[in-house]
Order: sequence, then structure tokens, then C-alpha cells
Amino acid sequence: MSILSASPPRSFVPSALRLLGAVALLLSGAVHLQQYLGAGYRNIPTIGTLFLLNAIAAGIVGLAILLRANGLLVLSGIGIGVGALVSLIISLSTPLFGFMETQTNLPVTLALASEAATILLLGTSLAQRRRSARTSR
Repeated sequence: MSILSASPPRSFVPSALRLLGAVALLLSGAVHLQQYLGAGYRNIPTIGTLFLLNAIAAGIVGLAILLRANGLLVLSGIGIGVGALVSLIISLSTPLFGFMETQTNLPVTLALASEAATILLLGTSLAQRRRSARTSR
């Protein structure tokens, strides 16, 4: 068997998915921070505060996931991603706390993609990790 055709070790896949999921979460937080600081979202009642809280939470949890493989941290990252994605989808079709997103621009597209990627990557990482733990017993 050649080195090129060998599959990666089983522990590599969940780790890679977790790290990529953490980066996606950090990107989502960065988009929220940019919108808060640079696009005037800080002036929108309730939504502005939620954007800042999302940026802070995504930054803290994203960095923690990068530094440590912990199931609770991964679940927290998934929760942040789900909350942000659901809120954005709602605000694209109906007002959320009195605010409705009126356009699909680059920040909206980046947020949708990074939040979906966060959920998919961290969720798959967690499932792979649990599967590996079960088979190693």
C-alpha cells in the first residue's frame, strides 16, 4: 500500500472537522462584529446587542474549540450556529425584534455559509468522535 492511497487515521477526521468548524464559527462571529461596528447594526435596538453578543460568544467558543477538544464546547458552537442561522432566516422573511433584513449581500451570504458550515462540521465532528469512542471500547 502506498502512502498516497492510505486513509488518514480515524482520530484525524474528527479533529480536522472540529478545527474547520471552529474556523467557520469564528468567521460567523467576525461577520457579526463587522456588521455591528461597520454597518450601523449597533444602532438597531435589540438586534445590535444580539450581534455584539453573538460576536463575543462565537469568538470565545471558537477559540476554545481550537484549543481544546471538548464535547460541551462543540455543542455550544453548534448552538451558536443554529441560533444565528435560524435568526437570519427568520429576519430575511419576517421582522425579528422589529428588524427585517432587506437584502442578500456579501455579509448575509457569508453569515449563511459560515453558520451552516459551523453546524455541519461541528455536528459531524461530534458524531465521528462518539462513533470512534464506541468502537474503541
